[in-house]
Amino acid sequence: MELFRIKRDIPFMSYGRLTTAISLVTFILAVFFLATRGLNFSVEFTGGTVLEVQYQQSANLDQIRDKVDSLKLGESTVQNLGSSRDVMIRLPNKPGTSSAQLSDKVMGSLKAADATVQLRKVDFVGPSVGAELVSSGLTAIILVCLGIMLYLAIRFEWRFAVAAIIANMHDVVIILGCFAFFRWEFSLTVLAGILAVLGYSVNESVVVFDRIRENFRKTGTRHMAVNEVIDNAITSTMSRTIITHFSTEMMVVSMLVFGGPALHGFAMALTIGIVFGIYSSVLVASPIALWLGVKREHMIKPVKQKEEAVV
Repeated sequence: MELFRIKRDIPFMSYGRLTTAISLVTFILAVFFLATRGLNFSVEFTGGTVLEVQYQQSANLDQIRDKVDSLKLGESTVQNLGSSRDVMIRLPNKPGTSSAQLSDKVMGSLKAADATVQLRKVDFVGPSVGAELVSSGLTAIILVCLGIMLYLAIRFEWRFAVAAIIANMHDVVIILGCFAFFRWEFSLTVLAGILAVLGYSVNESVVVFDRIRENFRKTGTRHMAVNEVIDNAITSTMSRTIITHFSTEMMVVSMLVFGGPALHGFAMALTIGIVFGIYSSVLVASPIALWLGVKREHMIKPVKQKEEAVV
C-alpha cells in the first residue's frame, strides 16, 4: 500500500557519517547514564512487598505518599491501579522486618487518616527471585539477539546481520539510557517492551535489506553504485515505513496516555523504541552495511551454467 511515492531518490548514504555520529553520541550518553545513575529496578527485580489497597472515594495519592514516607521504610512507590479508588504501594525489603509487619505498619498509618481503606492484596518478592529475574531477562535479550543475527546471516549476508544487530543494540541501549536518566521504574513489562522493540526494529531492517537485494538483482541498476542502490531501496520503502510506524505509534501513544500505570512502562519503552527503530533501521544499519563492504556479488548467488556437450 502506498499513499504517496517519492519520485527522486533521497541520498541517505551521503549523510551516513553524520547520522552514525549522532547515534554514537546518543549511545555514549545512554551508557554514561546507565553507568552513573543506573536503572530504577522495580520490586520484581529487587525484591520487596507490594500492597493493593482500596478506598471508598478517590484516593489522594499525595497524602498516601506522605503517610508512607513518614514511616521511613525506604524508597516507596505509590500509584493508582486500574481506578482512582485502587492504589498500589511498593515497599523495598527492610532487614529485620517481615512482609506482614510492613503491611501492618502501612495499613495502621493509612487507617489513621481514613478508616474506610481496605487491604485487598499483599505480595512478597524475595531478593533471590529478583536476581533470578534479572538473569533470565538478560538471557532472553542475548538469545533474541543471537537468533536475529543467525536469521539475517542465513537470509541475507553476514554484513547485514552485523549491521542489523548493531542497530538493534543501539535501540535497546537508548531505551535503557532514557529509563536511567529519568529514573523511570524498570519492571517486567518494560523488559517485555524491549523484547518487542527488538522484533519490531529487525522487521524494518529486513524490509529495507530485502529491497536492497531485489535492487541488486535488477538489470536496470547495473550501472548504479552500491550507495545509490541502497538509497533507492530506502526511498522506495519510505511510504510503507511512514504508514506502518505512524499507525503503530498512534496505538502505543494511546496506551501511554489512557493505559494507566500498569501499561505505562511498557508503552513508554515501545514509544522510544519505535522512534529510534525507524532511525536506526534507515540511518544506522544501512550505512554500517555499506561501510562493511557489501557488494552486488554478496547478494547474488552465482548460477552455475551447464556445459553444453560437444557433438
